[in-house]
Amino acid sequence: MEKSLLLEAYLKRLKLPAICRHYQELARQAAQGNLPYEAFLLALVELEAQQREENAHQKRLRLAKFPVIKSLDQFDFTAVPSLNKARILDLAQGEYLNKRENLILMGNSGTGKTHLATALGLIACQQGKKVRFFTAAGLITRLTEAQTSLRLSHLERSLAQMDLLIIDEIGYVPFSEKGAQLFFQVVAQSYERQSLIMTTNLDFSHWPQVFGSEQLTGALLDRLTHHAHILAMNGESFRFKESMGKKGG
Repeated sequence: MEKSLLLEAYLKRLKLPAICRHYQELARQAAQGNLPYEAFLLALVELEAQQREENAHQKRLRLAKFPVIKSLDQFDFTAVPSLNKARILDLAQGEYLNKRENLILMGNSGTGKTHLATALGLIACQQGKKVRFFTAAGLITRLTEAQTSLRLSHLERSLAQMDLLIIDEIGYVPFSEKGAQLFFQVVAQSYERQSLIMTTNLDFSHWPQVFGSEQLTGALLDRLTHHAHILAMNGESFRFKESMGKKGG
């Protein structure tokens, strides 16, 4: 008993909680199966490694702050014929993240842009990448509040540590002049350093109406589209079809 207590104390000190929880059970299995010491040790270390990987994954999910978890296998590609499924599956492999490339999902409201952006973000988390999700309005609110409280540089450093920033719903609400400038700073900072996924219901020709400046919009799009995959997602609204289906039922 004293040896067990001492062993558990050492395991806690070394921060090996999975081994501490399961070593007795695995020791019994190893004894019953007459396993060599190396196999027993390997089983313990694998268990600890798997637990740490799962803990890290859950931490990345919490950090991402997805509004709703949406997976790629839940996405109805048949409803968006303009979207190339093979291209999306290729992008899901994550090479665009390694190359610091951007994805711009452009199309009508309700065609699954947020779903697809979230699904790709979820896959990025599974691939070990740090992801953060914002609505465009929410990001500008955070930036404005940080500037007011003299914490803007802290927030910008935090954003720069992400491998992927997802910015949803560009075009639904016009930005203030200050908000547009702060948004531009985020895009400029990310250029060739991290990837962005942006969703928008507007063609680029209408973006000056959102950002309030032709010059700023041009500079922003120059950086945003230099290394970018632009995906058209035009089709009938998922939400509209679902609503009509319920009425028909």
